[in-house]
Amino acid sequence: MPPRAKQSQRRPARPVTITAVVDPVAALASENLDDNLYLYDTNRADGSTGFGTPELRSLVRKGDTLLWNVIPLECETYVSLTGIEIDPQIAEPTQQVYPGTDIVFWTAEVKQDITEPVPYRLSFLLGTVSTPFSPTARPVLAGPAAEGK
Repeated sequence: MPPRAKQSQRRPARPVTITAVVDPVAALASENLDDNLYLYDTNRADGSTGFGTPELRSLVRKGDTLLWNVIPLECETYVSLTGIEIDPQIAEPTQQVYPGTDIVFWTAEVKQDITEPVPYRLSFLLGTVSTPFSPTARPVLAGPAAEGK
């Protein structure tokens, strides 16, 4: 019998949810988002790191669907994720709204496998301030080839 062709070991694409937990009261009082932003994703089992920091390193692969959302620590203070700046060759985030609500989230598909970490910038509106807040620290998307770097 002839040898079988090897099946690809590539796992199917899956969603990776990235959640920004923001302490809006502290961020507004200090005018500092870096110390009041805690990022998490659903990909710890595949190697994401930096949980609970603004420098989350999310391990992703081509075809993965990314979903960004935000949770305020103080439910009575407005927080909204208003923008995501990232290399458009990697992903093009689009703003969505959950049907029947005014709750915003963002989605994007990872367009290619990542060989070097790709930093991105998040922007938030907090309280009644009309100027977006962005942390100076940057989360990154990384791929398996970049894990050892």
